[in-house]
Amino acid sequence: MASMDVDVRAPGPMHGMGAVLEDGGCSFRVWAPFADQVWVIGNFTSPPWAQRIALARDAASGPGQEYWSVWVRGVADRHEYKLVIRRGNREPHYRLDPYCRDATGSIDEQGRPRPNNGIVDDPTFDWGTQVFKMPSWNELVIYELHIGTFNNEKGASGEFTEAIDRLDHLVELGVNAIEVMPAEDFESETSLGYNPNLLFAIDDAYGTRNAVQRFVKAAHEKGLAVIFDVVYNHFGPSTGDCLWQLDGWSKDDRADLGGIYFYSDERAICDFGDRPDFGRPQLRQFIRDNAMMWLHEYRADGLRVDSTINIRRAIGKGKDLGDIPEGWSLMQWINDDKDRELPWNITIAEDLQNDEWITKDTRSGGAGFNSQWDVSFFQAVRAAVTAPTDEGRDMQAVANAIRRRYNGDAFGRVIYSESHDEVLIRDGVPLGRMPEKIWPGNADSWPAKKRSTLAAGLALTSPGIPMLFQGQEFLEWGSWSDNPGNNPNAMLDWSKKDRFRGIFELYRDLVRLRRNWFDNTRGLRGQHLNVFHVNDGAKVLGFHRWADGGRGDDVVVVANFAHRSYDSYTIGLPRAGTWYLRFNSDWSGYDPSFGNKGYDTTAGWGDADAMPFRGNVGLGAYSLIVLSQ
Repeated sequence: MASMDVDVRAPGPMHGMGAVLEDGGCSFRVWAPFADQVWVIGNFTSPPWAQRIALARDAASGPGQEYWSVWVRGVADRHEYKLVIRRGNREPHYRLDPYCRDATGSIDEQGRPRPNNGIVDDPTFDWGTQVFKMPSWNELVIYELHIGTFNNEKGASGEFTEAIDRLDHLVELGVNAIEVMPAEDFESETSLGYNPNLLFAIDDAYGTRNAVQRFVKAAHEKGLAVIFDVVYNHFGPSTGDCLWQLDGWSKDDRADLGGIYFYSDERAICDFGDRPDFGRPQLRQFIRDNAMMWLHEYRADGLRVDSTINIRRAIGKGKDLGDIPEGWSLMQWINDDKDRELPWNITIAEDLQNDEWITKDTRSGGAGFNSQWDVSFFQAVRAAVTAPTDEGRDMQAVANAIRRRYNGDAFGRVIYSESHDEVLIRDGVPLGRMPEKIWPGNADSWPAKKRSTLAAGLALTSPGIPMLFQGQEFLEWGSWSDNPGNNPNAMLDWSKKDRFRGIFELYRDLVRLRRNWFDNTRGLRGQHLNVFHVNDGAKVLGFHRWADGGRGDDVVVVANFAHRSYDSYTIGLPRAGTWYLRFNSDWSGYDPSFGNKGYDTTAGWGDADAMPFRGNVGLGAYSLIVLSQ
């Protein structure tokens, strides 16, 4: 029973789920259909934690009877609480509120275990008067970062407030969007972020809701969009203090089944944690509410949805049980709501199956995402630059990777030469960053520099939304992990920015061209493409990109995947006149060891590559040039 000094109403106002501050107190509301009684305890009673405040069912029958709520006067911002749930004659068990917006964490400042409690959190934040305008999707250049290791020199996970200090670096680099790897609460001490425990809470290692809001506000003030990575295809592993058998129920009382938040058959099996039951309306609402939280409460400019293949198909542990229609319709619901409320924001799927239906609109039956990661681009380009000999570089595969698009949209895919998936240590096996893969142990060598920047040059000039992974721009190497305590490569070595300043400037110059910084490469933001030159013998390819065509718009990119350089190499060109060398990855200003091939050229009459004009270009070994008029 609550003590007499606690003013309660039950059922409480139904203005949301979880702990909602209102009317001089807080309403607590939870979905627990199989519970026989629910209480809330906290440090807001006298004495703290000693009294149980009973929640009541919202209704005696119908859908409302599955929800429990109460309003408690005097509960304020940062008060701690926990749910106590009893089913049948069993001992009550303690659970975190699935909708809680903050939690204490399981380790105190001295490294000692402590109970993990929910925290009542006031969402109020002063966003100021500035209105941020999301860049057009064809202008985006994304920078993927991991909060725990991005700006971190202390040997433990970094925080959002520390990441703010490095935003000027991203402005200098020229990117205009940040993709933040998952930051929701996880049970491990460090994490990539793909083991979510509390979807609505920021992990205490990274800071609080307010810290994230300050990060987004600071990014917006510097012209940077923020895209959050979210995980809905599985929860956990290990959600025992929250979602797992939340109200004490599981099918047939089986200990290996997760209860109301998870499938109760083989569809629960996933290669990571456990798959949510996408068919339950309350679970669907839970995930949809979470997506809208990021877009509204944190003012996110987009979402990257992890492993959508595991939302739409029941695969895992070597089994494929087929489609999950309710998972597909859930993705459609989220994308439709986003399009209705914030159509300029972007949703990106990590599906990795080259499926056009992922980015087809929902009216046609598609999932409705605006773009999707294109791993096939990465695979073709990485194979070409990491092959030990030039003979092993497949120019046709690279050309096909450049040509790929979904539903005819050049920007319906995100392309990259490095991402977190390809640079980490997986199952104890170091995968390695691009320079490390090119020459293990010699990542700062001439071949590693030349071929890794060639791959990045293709990602930043090919059709698609280009993405860089943190540290790529200053030749970071090794195999990355999330754990600074066990792997020195987890923390970015910011001294490399000065050590390899020329490489950083190479990336900066490419990003500026991609964004049409000087108004002479508009075609890199255009829909049109012609891969007109594929010479597998010489390992050279060339492509033409344009939006409307004409001076300042037509762009020609030529890439040399061989050790041989050329003082004069003939290619076709779409227009007569002078073509100016806007970029040359072989420029010695980027690195003294580079060959400095490349020059302006004049196109004259004469058919070449089925183009009306022809010209000669200089090509350095393992280099990429960009020409425009």
